Amino acid sequence: MIRTPRIALPLAALAAVLAVTGCEAIGGGGSPSGPGPAASDGRATGPLDNPDGTRPGLAPVTADGDRAEARELLGKLSTKGRGPRTGYARREFGYAWMDTAEGVPLARNGCDTRNDLLARDGHDLRYRDGSDCVVVAMTLHDPYTRKTIEWRKRRATEVQIDHVVPLSYSWQMGASRWPESKREQLANDVLNLLPVDGRTNSAKSDSGPASWLPPNKQIRCAYVVRFGQVALKYGMPVTAADKRMMLAQCGGNR
Repeated sequence: MIRTPRIALPLAALAAVLAVTGCEAIGGGGSPSGPGPAASDGRATGPLDNPDGTRPGLAPVTADGDRAEARELLGKLSTKGRGPRTGYARREFGYAWMDTAEGVPLARNGCDTRNDLLARDGHDLRYRDGSDCVVVAMTLHDPYTRKTIEWRKRRATEVQIDHVVPLSYSWQMGASRWPESKREQLANDVLNLLPVDGRTNSAKSDSGPASWLPPNKQIRCAYVVRFGQVALKYGMPVTAADKRMMLAQCGGNR
């Protein structure tokens, strides 16, 4: 049964948001898509046009003017050394995919963050019988690999939800000193969440851009812009090496 997803949003964003989920597995089989900058579905939105993350996907940043704007944004990032991981645990950011994190889009709409994300980015959504929230099947166009993934809930490792700024990275860059409510926001903020190919996300682990970038080179400027948007929103520094790499992906000097 295919249904229209239910997502409670302000009217200005409602028309743009269609569908998806949170760095935990969701599942399915993947096959390469046809040619294109990402497995393009015609709905993916560039990060500069999607500053709150409520619109689907991650489209490449290619125009000269947009890449200049990207470099300007990334230039605002502050830098510091990466601190120790001591004390980090996922539970420090609240329970996974909570619907009650304050101050982030899609919170308190009766559907957990994971399923909100599936609804945001997925196509041909199928819901559990009797539910307009729990997604059990969908098609995902993955920007990181250019694959089209036919996901089924019974296979829960083919797709994972990537925290673009990994929670462990944020812990080492100052989140260990944040109030719990701010950490819960970061963990459930749709600006920081993308459903992607599971193996690719596992390979990323808690890396910053200096250590890991998406295999799809055409999406790398968009990816680092999204990383930068999250860092700026939460007042989080990045390492100097990460900032240099981020600028380089959008045509700046390393």
